[in-house]
Amino acid sequence: MNVDLRHLRALAAIGDEGTITGAAAVLRISQPALSRTLEQLESRLGTVLVERTTRSLRLTAAGRRLNEHAHRILHQVEDALAEAAAGARPLRVGFAWAALGPYTVGLLKAWRRDHPATELRVHRLADPEAALRRGEVDAAFLRTRPEDDGLRWVDLYEEPRVAALAEDDPLVLSGRPRVTLAEVAARTVALCATAATTGEELWPGERRPAATVEVANVDEWLTAIATGDAVGVTADATRHSHPQPGVVYRPLADAAPVTVRLVWPAEPAHPATGAFRDHARRTLTALRAAAAG
Repeated sequence: MNVDLRHLRALAAIGDEGTITGAAAVLRISQPALSRTLEQLESRLGTVLVERTTRSLRLTAAGRRLNEHAHRILHQVEDALAEAAAGARPLRVGFAWAALGPYTVGLLKAWRRDHPATELRVHRLADPEAALRRGEVDAAFLRTRPEDDGLRWVDLYEEPRVAALAEDDPLVLSGRPRVTLAEVAARTVALCATAATTGEELWPGERRPAATVEVANVDEWLTAIATGDAVGVTADATRHSHPQPGVVYRPLADAAPVTVRLVWPAEPAHPATGAFRDHARRTLTALRAAAAG
Protein backbone atom coordinates (compact mmCIF):
# COMPACT_ATOMS: atom_id res chain seq x y z
CA MET A 1 0.00 0.00 0.00
CA ASN A 2 3.06 2.27 0.03
CA VAL A 3 2.28 3.72 3.47
CA ASP A 4 5.25 5.18 5.32
CA LEU A 5 6.01 6.76 8.68
CA ARG A 6 4.96 10.27 7.71
CA HIS A 7 1.43 8.99 7.08
CA LEU A 8 1.32 7.33 10.48
CA ARG A 9 2.75 10.43 12.20
CA ALA A 10 0.06 12.53 10.55
CA LEU A 11 -2.79 10.32 11.75
CA ALA A 12 -1.30 10.00 15.25
CA ALA A 13 -0.97 13.77 15.58
CA ILE A 14 -4.52 14.35 14.35
CA GLY A 15 -5.86 11.81 16.81
CA ASP A 16 -3.91 13.34 19.69
CA GLU A 17 -4.65 16.99 18.94
CA GLY A 18 -8.19 16.68 17.65
CA THR A 19 -7.68 19.38 15.00
CA ILE A 20 -5.74 19.79 11.79
CA THR A 21 -4.41 23.10 13.10
CA GLY A 22 -3.04 21.56 16.31
CA ALA A 23 -1.63 18.51 14.55
CA ALA A 24 0.12 20.62 11.92
CA ALA A 25 1.69 22.76 14.66
CA VAL A 26 2.98 19.67 16.48
CA LEU A 27 4.42 18.23 13.27
CA ARG A 28 5.76 21.65 12.20
CA ILE A 29 4.21 21.49 8.77
CA SER A 30 1.53 23.56 7.08
CA GLN A 31 -2.15 22.67 7.40
CA PRO A 32 -2.52 22.08 3.64
CA ALA A 33 0.49 19.73 3.68
CA LEU A 34 -1.02 17.75 6.57
CA SER A 35 -4.40 17.56 4.84
CA ARG A 36 -2.73 16.26 1.68
CA THR A 37 -0.85 13.60 3.68
CA LEU A 38 -4.08 12.46 5.33
CA GLU A 39 -5.92 12.34 1.99
CA GLN A 40 -3.06 10.33 0.51
CA LEU A 41 -3.22 7.83 3.39
CA GLU A 42 -6.99 7.43 3.06
CA SER A 43 -6.66 7.01 -0.71
CA ARG A 44 -4.03 4.30 -0.38
CA LEU A 45 -6.06 2.44 2.23
CA GLY A 46 -9.35 2.93 0.44
CA THR A 47 -11.19 4.01 3.57
CA VAL A 48 -12.10 7.18 5.46
CA LEU A 49 -10.07 7.65 8.62
CA VAL A 50 -11.17 11.13 9.70
CA GLU A 51 -14.64 12.65 9.46
CA ARG A 52 -14.43 16.41 9.04
CA THR A 53 -17.05 19.14 9.10
CA THR A 54 -16.67 22.90 9.28
CA ARG A 55 -16.92 22.70 13.08
CA SER A 56 -15.53 19.34 14.18
CA LEU A 57 -13.15 16.51 13.42
CA ARG A 58 -13.21 12.95 14.70
CA LEU A 59 -11.62 9.63 13.85
CA THR A 60 -13.80 6.96 12.29
CA ALA A 61 -13.78 3.42 13.71
CA ALA A 62 -11.08 2.50 11.18
CA GLY A 63 -9.21 5.67 12.08
CA ARG A 64 -9.25 4.84 15.78
CA ARG A 65 -7.94 1.34 15.14
CA LEU A 66 -5.13 2.55 12.90
CA ASN A 67 -4.37 5.41 15.30
CA GLU A 68 -3.50 2.96 18.09
CA HIS A 69 -1.41 0.85 15.72
CA ALA A 70 0.31 4.00 14.47
CA HIS A 71 1.31 5.05 17.97
CA ARG A 72 2.64 1.59 18.75
CA ILE A 73 4.63 1.40 15.50
CA LEU A 74 6.08 4.86 15.98
CA HIS A 75 7.10 4.06 19.55
CA GLN A 76 8.75 0.84 18.38
CA VAL A 77 10.71 2.73 15.74
CA GLU A 78 11.80 5.38 18.26
CA ASP A 79 12.80 2.66 20.76
CA ALA A 80 14.81 0.78 18.13
CA LEU A 81 16.69 3.92 17.08
CA ALA A 82 17.34 4.96 20.69
CA GLU A 83 18.58 1.46 21.56
CA ALA A 84 20.93 1.43 18.57
CA ALA A 85 22.37 4.78 19.65
CA ALA A 86 22.45 4.43 23.43
CA GLY A 87 21.81 0.80 24.41
CA ALA A 88 18.79 -0.91 25.94
CA ARG A 89 16.04 1.38 27.15
CA PRO A 90 14.34 1.14 30.56
CA LEU A 91 11.38 -1.14 31.22
CA ARG A 92 8.31 1.14 31.47
CA VAL A 93 5.49 0.21 33.85
CA GLY A 94 2.27 2.21 34.13
CA PHE A 95 -0.43 2.58 36.75
CA ALA A 96 -3.55 4.68 37.14
CA TRP A 97 -3.23 6.48 40.46
CA ALA A 98 -2.45 4.15 43.34
CA ALA A 99 0.15 1.67 42.00
CA LEU A 100 0.44 -1.10 44.62
CA GLY A 101 -0.01 0.93 47.78
CA PRO A 102 2.26 -0.28 50.60
CA TYR A 103 3.96 -2.81 48.32
CA THR A 104 5.09 -0.38 45.61
CA VAL A 105 8.47 0.61 47.06
CA GLY A 106 9.34 -2.93 48.12
CA LEU A 107 8.60 -4.28 44.65
CA LEU A 108 10.72 -1.60 42.95
CA LYS A 109 13.65 -1.95 45.34
CA ALA A 110 13.62 -5.72 44.92
CA TRP A 111 13.71 -5.33 41.13
CA ARG A 112 16.67 -2.96 41.33
CA ARG A 113 18.49 -5.42 43.60
CA ASP A 114 17.74 -8.55 41.53
CA HIS A 115 17.93 -6.98 38.03
CA PRO A 116 20.52 -4.20 38.26
CA ALA A 117 21.17 -4.27 34.51
CA THR A 118 17.57 -3.39 33.60
CA GLU A 119 16.36 0.03 34.69
CA LEU A 120 12.67 0.25 35.56
CA ARG A 121 10.63 3.43 35.31
CA VAL A 122 7.06 3.85 36.56
CA HIS A 123 4.54 6.25 35.02
CA ARG A 124 1.22 7.46 36.42
CA LEU A 125 -1.25 7.58 33.52
CA ALA A 126 -4.87 8.56 33.01
CA ASP A 127 -5.52 5.37 31.00
CA PRO A 128 -2.79 2.71 31.40
CA GLU A 129 -4.62 0.20 29.19
CA ALA A 130 -4.70 2.63 26.27
CA ALA A 131 -1.02 3.40 26.90
CA LEU A 132 -0.26 -0.33 26.60
CA ARG A 133 -2.10 -0.58 23.30
CA ARG A 134 -0.26 2.47 21.98
CA GLY A 135 3.16 1.14 23.05
CA GLU A 136 3.81 3.93 25.56
CA VAL A 137 4.47 1.46 28.40
CA ASP A 138 5.55 -2.19 28.46
CA ALA A 139 3.33 -3.37 31.32
CA ALA A 140 0.77 -1.85 33.66
CA PHE A 141 -0.92 -2.53 36.97
CA LEU A 142 -4.70 -2.42 36.46
CA ARG A 143 -7.74 -2.92 38.66
CA THR A 144 -10.00 -3.66 35.71
CA ARG A 145 -10.16 -6.63 33.36
CA PRO A 146 -8.70 -5.80 29.92
CA GLU A 147 -11.07 -6.19 26.99
CA ASP A 148 -8.39 -6.11 24.29
CA ASP A 149 -7.46 -9.49 22.74
CA GLY A 150 -3.95 -8.14 22.22
CA LEU A 151 -3.28 -7.95 25.96
CA ARG A 152 -2.37 -10.66 28.47
CA TRP A 153 -2.55 -10.47 32.24
CA VAL A 154 -2.05 -12.25 35.53
CA ASP A 155 -4.14 -11.71 38.68
CA LEU A 156 -1.85 -10.72 41.54
CA TYR A 157 -4.08 -10.35 44.61
CA GLU A 158 -7.44 -9.18 45.94
CA GLU A 159 -7.54 -5.72 47.49
CA PRO A 160 -10.28 -4.43 49.83
CA ARG A 161 -12.23 -1.27 49.12
CA VAL A 162 -12.36 1.67 51.50
CA ALA A 163 -14.54 4.75 51.91
CA ALA A 164 -12.90 8.18 51.87
CA LEU A 165 -14.55 10.71 54.20
CA ALA A 166 -13.92 14.20 55.52
CA GLU A 167 -12.30 14.14 58.95
CA ASP A 168 -15.35 15.86 60.48
CA ASP A 169 -17.88 13.58 58.78
CA PRO A 170 -20.39 12.11 61.30
CA LEU A 171 -19.39 8.60 60.25
CA VAL A 172 -15.82 9.40 61.30
CA LEU A 173 -16.77 11.24 64.48
CA SER A 174 -18.91 8.28 65.57
CA GLY A 175 -15.70 6.29 66.03
CA ARG A 176 -17.01 3.29 64.08
CA PRO A 177 -14.18 1.30 62.46
CA ARG A 178 -16.18 0.39 59.31
CA VAL A 179 -18.92 1.87 57.16
CA THR A 180 -21.36 0.38 54.67
CA LEU A 181 -22.18 1.05 51.04
CA ALA A 182 -25.68 2.18 52.05
CA GLU A 183 -24.23 4.82 54.37
CA VAL A 184 -21.95 6.07 51.62
CA ALA A 185 -24.80 6.10 49.09
CA ALA A 186 -26.80 8.46 51.31
CA ARG A 187 -24.26 11.18 50.43
CA THR A 188 -22.97 12.70 47.22
CA VAL A 189 -20.35 10.29 45.86
CA ALA A 190 -17.35 11.62 43.94
CA LEU A 191 -16.53 9.48 40.89
CA CYS A 192 -13.13 9.98 39.28
CA ALA A 193 -12.80 9.83 35.51
CA THR A 194 -9.32 8.28 35.77
CA ALA A 195 -10.27 5.49 38.22
CA ALA A 196 -12.42 2.73 36.75
CA THR A 197 -12.80 0.71 39.96
CA THR A 198 -15.80 2.61 41.33
CA GLY A 199 -18.99 3.45 39.46
CA GLU A 200 -22.67 3.56 40.32
CA GLU A 201 -22.89 -0.13 39.39
CA LEU A 202 -21.05 -0.95 42.65
CA TRP A 203 -24.38 -0.45 44.40
CA PRO A 204 -27.49 -2.59 43.71
CA GLY A 205 -29.95 -0.85 41.40
CA GLU A 206 -32.35 0.20 44.13
CA ARG A 207 -29.52 1.43 46.35
CA ARG A 208 -27.65 3.71 43.96
CA PRO A 209 -26.13 6.87 45.48
CA ALA A 210 -28.48 9.77 46.12
CA ALA A 211 -26.21 11.95 43.98
CA THR A 212 -22.86 11.71 42.21
CA VAL A 213 -20.31 14.22 40.98
CA GLU A 214 -17.61 13.42 38.44
CA VAL A 215 -14.13 14.82 38.93
CA ALA A 216 -11.21 14.80 36.51
CA ASN A 217 -8.38 13.42 38.64
CA VAL A 218 -7.28 12.23 42.06
CA ASP A 219 -6.45 15.75 43.27
CA GLU A 220 -9.97 17.01 42.54
CA TRP A 221 -11.38 13.83 44.11
CA LEU A 222 -9.44 14.36 47.34
CA THR A 223 -10.36 18.05 47.50
CA ALA A 224 -14.08 17.34 47.10
CA ILE A 225 -13.88 14.85 49.95
CA ALA A 226 -11.71 16.95 52.28
CA THR A 227 -14.10 19.90 51.97
CA GLY A 228 -17.11 17.72 52.74
CA ASP A 229 -18.70 18.23 49.32
CA ALA A 230 -18.63 14.49 48.62
CA VAL A 231 -17.47 11.09 49.86
CA GLY A 232 -15.58 8.49 47.85
CA VAL A 233 -15.00 4.76 47.41
CA THR A 234 -11.63 3.48 46.27
CA ALA A 235 -9.17 0.61 46.46
CA ASP A 236 -7.16 0.31 49.68
CA ALA A 237 -3.90 1.30 47.95
CA THR A 238 -5.19 4.86 47.63
CA ARG A 239 -4.91 5.52 51.35
CA HIS A 240 -1.20 4.61 51.17
CA SER A 241 -0.41 6.45 47.95
CA HIS A 242 -2.55 9.54 48.58
CA PRO A 243 -2.71 10.52 52.25
CA GLN A 244 -4.46 13.88 52.38
CA PRO A 245 -5.00 16.33 55.25
CA GLY A 246 -8.69 16.36 56.10
CA VAL A 247 -9.42 12.96 54.52
CA VAL A 248 -9.95 9.77 56.53
CA TYR A 249 -10.22 6.29 55.04
CA ARG A 250 -12.48 3.64 56.57
CA PRO A 251 -12.88 -0.01 55.48
CA LEU A 252 -16.16 -0.88 53.75
CA ALA A 253 -17.93 -3.74 55.46
CA ASP A 254 -19.96 -4.99 52.50
CA ALA A 255 -18.09 -4.12 49.29
CA ALA A 256 -16.52 -6.72 47.01
CA PRO A 257 -12.72 -6.54 46.77
CA VAL A 258 -10.82 -5.30 43.72
CA THR A 259 -8.54 -7.62 41.73
CA VAL A 260 -5.08 -6.18 41.08
CA ARG A 261 -3.59 -7.35 37.77
CA LEU A 262 -0.36 -6.99 35.85
CA VAL A 263 -1.11 -6.53 32.14
CA TRP A 264 1.24 -6.61 29.14
CA PRO A 265 0.98 -6.91 25.32
CA ALA A 266 0.61 -10.35 23.76
CA GLU A 267 3.76 -9.49 21.82
CA PRO A 268 5.96 -7.88 24.48
CA ALA A 269 7.88 -4.81 23.39
CA HIS A 270 10.62 -5.20 26.02
CA PRO A 271 12.68 -8.39 26.56
CA ALA A 272 12.40 -8.06 30.36
CA THR A 273 8.58 -8.11 30.41
CA GLY A 274 8.41 -11.81 31.33
CA ALA A 275 11.02 -11.41 34.04
CA PHE A 276 9.05 -8.51 35.53
CA ARG A 277 5.85 -10.55 35.51
CA ASP A 278 7.55 -13.37 37.43
CA HIS A 279 9.21 -10.87 39.76
CA ALA A 280 5.88 -9.18 40.54
CA ARG A 281 4.15 -12.45 41.39
CA ARG A 282 6.99 -13.74 43.53
CA THR A 283 7.78 -10.49 45.32
CA LEU A 284 4.19 -9.53 46.04
CA THR A 285 3.52 -12.95 47.51
CA ALA A 286 6.47 -12.48 49.87
CA LEU A 287 5.58 -8.89 50.76
CA ARG A 288 1.96 -9.73 51.52
CA ALA A 289 2.97 -12.72 53.62
CA ALA A 290 5.35 -10.53 55.62
CA ALA A 291 2.67 -7.89 56.13
CA ALA A 292 0.22 -10.53 57.37
CA GLY A 293 2.67 -11.44 60.11
